[in-house]
Amino acid sequence: MQNLPERGDRSSQVRASDSNREQVAAMLGEAMATGQLSHDEYSERLDSLYTAKTLGELELLTRDLQPGGRPAPMPAPGGAPFSYAPASDTDQDNVVAVFGGAHRKGNWRVRRRLLCTAIFGGIELDLSEATFESREVELRIFALFGGVEIRVPEGVEVRSEGSGIFGGFDVRGSSHPDPSAPVLTVRGLALFGGVGGRPRKRKNRS
Repeated sequence: MQNLPERGDRSSQVRASDSNREQVAAMLGEAMATGQLSHDEYSERLDSLYTAKTLGELELLTRDLQPGGRPAPMPAPGGAPFSYAPASDTDQDNVVAVFGGAHRKGNWRVRRRLLCTAIFGGIELDLSEATFESREVELRIFALFGGVEIRVPEGVEVRSEGSGIFGGFDVRGSSHPDPSAPVLTVRGLALFGGVGGRPRKRKNRS
């Protein structure tokens, strides 16, 4: 992963790539998690991040977060930083599978709340390449004679608060969460159905 340049370096005028932006987004997320940035400061810098065009502009967003003004690479368990984006107009998404199937995978946007309903059907949620709109994501699930399978990115902390009645509800996260990762809270009910999830290694998108 490429380091960002020192201020005044000629390379600071080089156009920034998506990989550069993802690196900075991960650093900003860690800075908020460790108390270096408030939630408002984090939101402001994240907005600036996605309008930045050069490496120099990205460097300014992290200059006060590391001694010397040069952020170090942020290696994460899956080999790629977590990707964040400004929130959409609505903070809720719905996934429904009735006598059929539904899925979300690839580089899709995960909103702050996700409601899943599986009735005699199945839902697959693959978060391994997703872009998150919030560091705290709430997933509410209702499975009736159906199932929901969640692919949790390695490094994500999971708080499982669901129940299974004549079914199973077992979603697990990493035992050693990445400080730059989102926190996933899973709530709901599996009635004659199943809800499951395990950490999966993330793909490097750089």
